[in-house]
Amino acid sequence: MKLGIMLPVSGVHASPTSITTIALAAERLGYDSLWTYERLLRPMAPLWPGADGALERAPEIYRTAFEPLQTLSHVAALTERITLATSVISALLHTPVVLARRLATLDQFSGGRVVAGFGQGSIPQEFATANVPWKRRGAGLDDIIAAVRACWGPDPVEYGGRFYAIEASEINPKPLRGNIPIVIGANSDGGIDRAARIADGITPVASSQTAVTAMAERFRTAAERFGRDADALVVTAQSNSPMTSTSLNGARPFLGGSPKQIAEDIDRLRGQGIDGVMLAFPSADEIDVQIELLDELRGLVASE
Repeated sequence: MKLGIMLPVSGVHASPTSITTIALAAERLGYDSLWTYERLLRPMAPLWPGADGALERAPEIYRTAFEPLQTLSHVAALTERITLATSVISALLHTPVVLARRLATLDQFSGGRVVAGFGQGSIPQEFATANVPWKRRGAGLDDIIAAVRACWGPDPVEYGGRFYAIEASEINPKPLRGNIPIVIGANSDGGIDRAARIADGITPVASSQTAVTAMAERFRTAAERFGRDADALVVTAQSNSPMTSTSLNGARPFLGGSPKQIAEDIDRLRGQGIDGVMLAFPSADEIDVQIELLDELRGLVASE
């Protein structure tokens, strides 16, 4: 079972120093991947239903979010082997040629360690800022992924899709490995089926063991239906639950709690079509305490 963590690109610990410290620690401790995500802005307007059903603003953690690919470029220069991934970049907020070249450049500088995690976006104001129609979500994700992959293919690159067109051109650099795996952040049935058809993997949110294993099963079943090799695709369960210094009693979020509790949850995912777990919010503790907890978790999972 591979283990990854989200870098502190947002929230109270978001800073270049914290990002650097966690990245170096993760590689030293034997973690498999480091992740970032994209947020262009935090609208002042209420967006999503809160606990009482009334609309609330996007979470405070979105107030500052370091740009994902520039952050990973910094981390690439500090590390040697750890995978550098996004969960997720809102792909439609970018033009495909620019996005493809940025990812290929990062792949070249990192020695071929990039995984491109894309999503279709979730905040209408971000689409308005990027001058992209909100209704383009869905079909637009299919088109931009196809265009990005075309850019990574042999020159001359030429592409004509529903929303994007590229006149025959040389587009470089190419990814070091010739391609970059694309995974999709998908939780709905439609999103999972889309990922099964066009992506190399998914990063579903693991709200519960039952939910995430069901999503993994649907993904692999759909991939087979589309004539793909389901065993070659990757499912990385994303946990949005916090890791804590002490064990949680009573009702506990799945993949949340002490390192021992999280390791027990990870063990329950073995053999369930899950290839790895990514902790999106490893801990609210100070950075040195976070590293101690990550060390403990890595040891527990590695010993099983």
